[in-house]
Amino acid sequence: MSVILHIETATDLCSVAVSQDSAIIFQTDNLQKDTNLTEKQATKGTNHASALGVMVDEALSFTDNHAIPFDAVAVSEGPGSYTGLRIGVSMAKGIAYGRNLKLITIPTLEIQCVPILLVHDDLPEDALLCPMLDARRMEVYTALYTRSLKAVQSIAPVVVDEHSFEQQLNEHPIFFFGNGAEKCKAVIQHPNAHFFDGVPLLAKYMSPLAEKKFLQEDFADVAYFEPNYLKEFQATVAKKLI
Repeated sequence: MSVILHIETATDLCSVAVSQDSAIIFQTDNLQKDTNLTEKQATKGTNHASALGVMVDEALSFTDNHAIPFDAVAVSEGPGSYTGLRIGVSMAKGIAYGRNLKLITIPTLEIQCVPILLVHDDLPEDALLCPMLDARRMEVYTALYTRSLKAVQSIAPVVVDEHSFEQQLNEHPIFFFGNGAEKCKAVIQHPNAHFFDGVPLLAKYMSPLAEKKFLQEDFADVAYFEPNYLKEFQATVAKKLI
């Protein structure tokens, strides 16, 4: 039996979940409307530093009250928001160190694929999945996966234009989704391009991927792991200070 705490902070949605043998027994995020034992409402926005601590405390209280010991902490490893990733990974490493738990890290773009695979089980066998995280302007962090989550194009920052994914689209239907896909609809017009709207990136979707890594004993080094930012952080100066 495995009990894993999941932390997701790669986008403006900050969420936490707890799984027991892959089944979600607790979750908290800003999309929940009802408050009960396993679902609580949280704050949406970029203030992950304050929101995440509250959500993690709720998850720990839930498991402590039910005498459910943790085996591991799983966290979204990036790419994504530089600040969000630092906050999430720091929290995960702190809990793993303080409670002597294993640390599991999951590529953010793989997590994005999970709800698509869960809901759309009728996708063509040769379909490719293209999760997209918004970077800036027409740039996205993206990759291409088969339905079995085998990477056919590695994670990279891509500036999208009308020729993006042209070769793959000539050979496969590609399904685009994530918070970076919306701005690509008007640009990628190939008949094999399909878009899914409103697919949130939530901690609960980490569960099957984290469980697989847990069983394979594929753990990250708590002391030395760093998020996959893809690009170096670039500080900006507020306009009112210029």
